[in-house]
Amino acid sequence: MGIEIERKFLLKNSNWRTQVFESRRIAQGYLTENRGASSVRVRLDGESANLNIKSRELAISRQEYEYPVPVSDAQIMLETLCDQVLEKTRYLVDYEGSIWEIDEFSGENAGLVVAEIELQSEDEVFARADWLGEEVSTDVRYYNVNLISHPYSRW
Repeated sequence: MGIEIERKFLLKNSNWRTQVFESRRIAQGYLTENRGASSVRVRLDGESANLNIKSRELAISRQEYEYPVPVSDAQIMLETLCDQVLEKTRYLVDYEGSIWEIDEFSGENAGLVVAEIELQSEDEVFARADWLGEEVSTDVRYYNVNLISHPYSRW
C-alpha cells in the first residue's frame, strides 16, 4: 500500500520565487464523482502522465497509488472523460534540504498559491521558510478534487 504524507500551506509572500529551480504545467481531471472513499484522477504533468487513486480522509497521511499512462491517453481522458480540468503551474523549491512543491492555480482557481511538502512521517521536523503562511493540510477546500467543483474564485 502506498501512503502519502503531505503538509500543505498557504503563502505569506512571493519570496519563494527567487528559489525556484524547476517548473512545469499540470492539467488534471477526475474520473470519479466527488463522493466515496477515494478519488481517481488523470494528470498530465509536463511530458509525463499518470493515473492516481487517493483515499479521501481528512488527514496528513492518506493512501495513494500512482500509475504511469501514455501522454496521448491522458490527453484523450482529460478531453473526453473529465467534466472539468484543473490547471496549475508547479514550481519546485529546495529550502534547507527539503523540496517544496508550490502550485499556482489558474482558471477559476487563479489567485490561489499553496506550498506542499512530502514527508517520511507525520512528525518529521522540517525547516519553515519565511514565505510559509497558515497550514491548510486538513482543510478540505484546498484538496484539488474539491477545487474542481468549488473553485477558489467562488469562495
